[in-house]
Amino acid sequence: MTGSERILQIENLTKIYGKGESRTEALKGITFDVLKGEFLGIMGASGSGKTTLLNCIATMHRPTGGNIILNGEDISGFGGSALADYRGRKIGYLFQEFELLDNLTAEENIMLPLSLHGVTVKEAESDIRAISALLDISEVLDKFPSQMSGGQKQRVAAARALISNPDIVLADEPTGALDSKNSKILMDKLADVNRRQQKTIMMVTHDANAASYCSRILFIQDGCLFHELRRSMQTESVSAFYERIVSVMAQLGGGSANVL
Repeated sequence: MTGSERILQIENLTKIYGKGESRTEALKGITFDVLKGEFLGIMGASGSGKTTLLNCIATMHRPTGGNIILNGEDISGFGGSALADYRGRKIGYLFQEFELLDNLTAEENIMLPLSLHGVTVKEAESDIRAISALLDISEVLDKFPSQMSGGQKQRVAAARALISNPDIVLADEPTGALDSKNSKILMDKLADVNRRQQKTIMMVTHDANAASYCSRILFIQDGCLFHELRRSMQTESVSAFYERIVSVMAQLGGGSANVL
């Protein structure tokens, strides 16, 4: 991480679905910061609010209250071209199920966010080659999704999320559709991107193995922050951090909100 510069501020964020007896508080006033260059994990049980949180930041859902501030700008005030620019350039989104277009090659899928903003393949060629080499997908650039393995598809999806050099990458259960081998490959690559490019990544996951690559983890329970873990990047191994993550996961349903 580069010092303590805040890139994202979540302030008293609430999200309510429905009314009356069907009213559900998915987020109950969550507040936290994300630092520039941080690899932040968000964990919690199904229905805890973690994906709702990610989707509010991605502007897929509109929060009921609170503020989402990226690089000093409150995104709640965005509309029109400002909102399109935010979605296309300021954030990258990595989906659990890849969400690649079947009739486009890997290269064309990676190019999609740039194409929507008028950037040509020729203009982006060097960036495509660089990110493809980093994610080890150079050999599939001319292939269609049906010709790729699940691991290759997800790394192509990761390249698409990164190609516009967004301020922050949002990843929703990125290992959820992968086997253990391909999950490790993907997480190694994302950690490498985070380390080499100081790219800020915010990842929702239920997978303790994937979460162990993070520098910090926030645990959400019933729409509230329940616990926080910080990894000592200089002295703590991935395996040691994994053990602490598993310990907190076992406590979900009770306990304090202390930082361990």
